[in-house]
Amino acid sequence: MKHLLTLFLLCFCMVVINAQKTEQDIIKSIDAKYTEYSSIARKIWEFAELGFLETKSTALLQETLKQAGFTIETGVAEMPTAFVASYGQGKPIIGILGEFDALPGVSQDAVPERKTVEGRPAGHACGHHLFGTASTAAVIAVKNWLVQNKKQGTIRFYGTPAEEGGCGKVYMIRAGLFNDVDAVLHWHPSSENQASAESSLAIVSGKFRFYGVASHAAAAPERGRSALDGVEAMNNMVNLMREHVPEQARIHYIISEGGEAPNVVPAFAEVEYVVRHPHREVAKSIWDWVVKAAQGAAMGTETKMESEIMGGLYNLMPNAILAKAMDASLHKVGGYTYTSEERAFAQKIQQTFTIKAPALETTNQVDSFEVRETPFPASTDVGDVSWVVPTAGLDTATWVPGTSAHSWQAVAAGGMSIGYKGMMVAAKTVALTAINLYDNPKTIEEAWKELKRRRGADFKYESLLGDRKPPLDFRK
Repeated sequence: MKHLLTLFLLCFCMVVINAQKTEQDIIKSIDAKYTEYSSIARKIWEFAELGFLETKSTALLQETLKQAGFTIETGVAEMPTAFVASYGQGKPIIGILGEFDALPGVSQDAVPERKTVEGRPAGHACGHHLFGTASTAAVIAVKNWLVQNKKQGTIRFYGTPAEEGGCGKVYMIRAGLFNDVDAVLHWHPSSENQASAESSLAIVSGKFRFYGVASHAAAAPERGRSALDGVEAMNNMVNLMREHVPEQARIHYIISEGGEAPNVVPAFAEVEYVVRHPHREVAKSIWDWVVKAAQGAAMGTETKMESEIMGGLYNLMPNAILAKAMDASLHKVGGYTYTSEERAFAQKIQQTFTIKAPALETTNQVDSFEVRETPFPASTDVGDVSWVVPTAGLDTATWVPGTSAHSWQAVAAGGMSIGYKGMMVAAKTVALTAINLYDNPKTIEEAWKELKRRRGADFKYESLLGDRKPPLDFRK
């Protein structure tokens, strides 16, 4: 009996040692391509292409994956820059998300002071150049592991365009591209390293167009009907609504068209609205109320009104089972430390903040795992994915600690080594998590049980976008 126990312990130790060796091999294989992946990220950073217009960015990622042996399906879900890259056969099928769109109006050089780049009006202020590149690195590492270990399974890269306002992933879900996937992994640039399970805000957005009758505002105002009056009447009613919507709701708007001249009664006016709430059903109900306000405003001003939903996203569905697996991988990878040059860069960036900045050493730390009940105060089209497939993500410190997303400081750090180092942490973490899922299919089973429990037995996915087609020209 004693000999059997000794043999069992020896075998167990060998399994652990082999697993640790495999993980270290994966980490080393990704680290060995730091120069290649940082070059890809830098090119996409320089392209700075807006949603649905990311032709160079998607081509670069597709070519990288094609050379690595992946089969590429391009132009999926009626979006020219969307694609799916696949390798392997059979189950489990693990999907890894990659984004690559930039934001308008955030031009910035890779320097620690405000400096726009001539001829480049957009910028990667949310770090999607790093997102797409790290996910590419991860799927290539997983593919190589599948080959070397003769494992059955399929690894997929989902090239998802226009996350910033275009809802690219929603159209891919509607096209059935996630129907056979067993688990989805993703990550996002940030100023910290953490892989907790958390939700986000659901969102519905759209435009309200009012049509009136033009007339001379002084000589014949009685013959006119002001479309701008319709917009302002609507805004007044929505502002009165704010007292009566749930406290966690958020309603934002801008008047995008208000007339051409003050002495002409505006024949056309347009207002854009965004409604958010932690739960998609509540966001949708508030949106329906906003539509009623627009209809009432049109009646009261004798104008005509048309409404169009432009965007609609589910709140993220947290999955603690997968998130714990991601957290375990992140703790194995760890953070990173600054060189003296990077520290000097980061200190100059922090001097531009209006808040007290966290310690720079947080880039070398990993936050403790937790299931967060309070949703992250933003929205993402990953939310829709998380309701149809068990999904987990993480953040890594690609920006200087204390940096806000969608800022010039995020663009600056994302275009140099601070961004690249954080990107590599993400690539290694996502790859290790995927390999863990292939080796432990029970984790996937438990993740599906959690998803079904959280969303309810009667859940049926219905896009908040309805049947509208991708707005391919919304950034033109």
